[in-house]
Amino acid sequence: MIRKVRKAVFPVAGLGTRFLPATKASPKEMLPIVDKPLIQYAAEEAVAAGIETLIFVTGRTKRAIEDHFDKAYELETELGGRGKEQLLSMVSNVVPDHVDCVFVRQREALGLGHAVLTARAVVGDEPFAVLLADDMVDDDADGVLSQMVTRFEEHHCSILGVERVPEDQTDKYGIVKASAFADRLSTIDQIVEKPKPAVAPSNLAVVGRYILTPGIFDLLTRTRRGAGNEIQLTDAIADLLNEEQVLAYEFEGRRFDCGSKLGYLIATVEYGLKHAELGEEFKSYLRDQLKALISRSDAA
Repeated sequence: MIRKVRKAVFPVAGLGTRFLPATKASPKEMLPIVDKPLIQYAAEEAVAAGIETLIFVTGRTKRAIEDHFDKAYELETELGGRGKEQLLSMVSNVVPDHVDCVFVRQREALGLGHAVLTARAVVGDEPFAVLLADDMVDDDADGVLSQMVTRFEEHHCSILGVERVPEDQTDKYGIVKASAFADRLSTIDQIVEKPKPAVAPSNLAVVGRYILTPGIFDLLTRTRRGAGNEIQLTDAIADLLNEEQVLAYEFEGRRFDCGSKLGYLIATVEYGLKHAELGEEFKSYLRDQLKALISRSDAA
C-alpha cells in the first residue's frame, strides 16, 4: 500500500545570524510578513497540502514558536470578553483542530541533515515533507507543497522543489543535474551542495521544499559532516540516488528568499500589496514615495 504524506518537518533550530540583533531573543521564523510570522505561512502551506502532523525541530532559544502554536488562554479570554470575534478567530485557529503539533529538540545545531534526522522517531516509517520557513512561495493557490504532494501520489518517490537561479549564485544552494522526465519534473542524476559556479552541474537549485521517503533516515545516520562542517541533507540525498529514483520539480509560483534581508523586505512589500485590509492604502503610499523619489532624482 502506498502511504500518503501526512507529516511535515520544519527545521527551526538555526540561529538566524543574518537578522541580528532582531533574532537575538526571537527566532527568525517568528519575523512577521505583514501580520503573520514566517513559520505560520509555512504551516498553513503544509495544512493546505493535507498534512496532519507538524513536526518542529527546535533549539533552546525557540520557545516562541511553541507558544505561537499553543493555546493562549488569557489572550483568547480577553478578546472574547471584548467581543473581538475576528481577532479571537485569528489567534485560536492558527492550526485546525485536526492537526497535531509536535516539538522535538535539536540539542546541537549540526546542519539540516541532522535536524531532519532528529525528527525520525516522530515521522516513523512513512514518507514526509520538509519545509524551510524562510523560503516563501506565492502561487496564488494552495502552495508548492500541494503541487508536490500531487506529483508524489503519481510517482511514489522522493521529490525536491527546485528553481533556476543565476549561474553566479550556485554556491548558495544545493544544485542538481537532471534529465527530463515529465511536465515540470526531471530525474535527478547528481546533487551537489553549494558548488562554485565554475564546477556546478547546472543552475537548478533545491529551494526549501522536499518530500522524502523514510529511507533517507538510515543514510543520514551514516552521513559525515560536509560543507560548513555540518551534516548536509544534500549529501544523504546524493546517496539516496543510488537506491531509488529522486525527482526534481520546478514548482509554479514566485519564491521569496526571506533568509536574506533584501528578500525579506521584498516579500513584505509584495504581501503588503496583496493584503485585503491594507493593500490599496499601501499601494497609494508606495506610489507617492515613488513620485517623490523620481522628483528628487530629476532635481539632482
